[in-house]
Amino acid sequence: MIFGTAVYILITIILLNQVDNKLASTAQEVIKVTRVNPEGQVSTVNLPSLDLSTNTYVQMWGRDGRIKSSSPGISDMMKPLDPMGFESKYPVYRETMVNGFHLRVVTVPLQLGDHRIAILQVATSLTLVDSARMNLINVLFASAMIAVGLAALGSWLVLGRSLAPLGTVTETAQAINRADDLSRRIPYNGPSNDEIGSLIESFNQTLERLENLFTSQQRFLADVSHELRTPLTVIKGNVDLMRRMKQLDEESLTSIDQEAGRLTRLVGGLILLIQAESGKLALNLKPVELDTLILEVFHEMRVLAGTNVRLKLADIDQVQVNGDRDRLKQVLVNLVANAIQYTPQGGEVFMSLAIIGEQARIIVRDTGPGIPSEDLPYIFERFYRAEKSRTRTRTSGFGLGLSIVQWIVENHGGTIKVESKEGQGTTFAIWLPLLTVEIKTVPRASEKVQ
Repeated sequence: MIFGTAVYILITIILLNQVDNKLASTAQEVIKVTRVNPEGQVSTVNLPSLDLSTNTYVQMWGRDGRIKSSSPGISDMMKPLDPMGFESKYPVYRETMVNGFHLRVVTVPLQLGDHRIAILQVATSLTLVDSARMNLINVLFASAMIAVGLAALGSWLVLGRSLAPLGTVTETAQAINRADDLSRRIPYNGPSNDEIGSLIESFNQTLERLENLFTSQQRFLADVSHELRTPLTVIKGNVDLMRRMKQLDEESLTSIDQEAGRLTRLVGGLILLIQAESGKLALNLKPVELDTLILEVFHEMRVLAGTNVRLKLADIDQVQVNGDRDRLKQVLVNLVANAIQYTPQGGEVFMSLAIIGEQARIIVRDTGPGIPSEDLPYIFERFYRAEKSRTRTRTSGFGLGLSIVQWIVENHGGTIKVESKEGQGTTFAIWLPLLTVEIKTVPRASEKVQ
């Protein structure tokens, strides 16, 4: 519509300019043959040949308001072609209707000095111009309708093809809801970098995460149920035994106490993980001297190792980190206790602390049976235990310790790595940022004042 309007206005201006040029040329021809007598009145008007001004009409009006001369075609017409043009002091072009004809009229006042001696009006029919403009409107309207139709058809085809995958998304989502099958994915053969491709990729990623979470939840419930079943069965069996014996049995009571302790540790570990994952487990971050903490853990765990396993302390540097002392101690105790537990009699467990670049590195290494390579990627998952290499006993854990260790280390801004080979032992490496790194990036208030 904007384009058609612009074309219509432009063509109209061009046609009217051509008409106005024709009127101006005719008016100049008339003025050239006009004569004025000594009294200042128009005396002679010789109109140009009609061949020079086809479809052109001329009127010459004197200052007394009487017509002096006119074209043959309008010789009987005693009224001006454009009455309003008489009021203008300058040449003016106007469109008028005379006897049902659409005319373009130029009115030219003729001056002799400061006195008006006559008024010249030259007109031409706009029939051809009006016809051309009407034909142009029809062409533009038809073109606009065709363009709108083609645009609508193209949009329908393009959008229909582009949005077709959304129907697949809807069908897949409904199928998943009906069948509870999170393993399904939305197929898409188009480019992955367009809007639809990005949407489907994000939807498939969401489905994958939901499937992993659902699978993890199912495994978690199964593992918890399994871990609860064993101690509850032992407790119930010992209680039934004492009921049948009708007397207290010290061995049964000890077994009940051990299993109750296992349940307490399981529930405590689960509560700790739930608090950690929900953000309710706050860390009390303060400067911690890691060398002092490691010495403390070393002396405590030597008692646990006894004479079965030799616990050794290798190189140790003076290191300070920003952390929660109790949680960091929990990490060290857990790793060293696991190393002692799974190291055979006569084996060795090593601890060391060193500064590597701008990080502190803690090493806990044992000479136990090691962890199979296929189990290494999963050892930090809850309830996961590599049973092939680590014998399960009553004192064994529940597979929660390493999950808790990983959470504590990562929330201190560190990382934990593990390397292991079957028959050659296992090495855990903890990397924590030094306190000096944090001081450089975040100055303390006292340093700002200075």
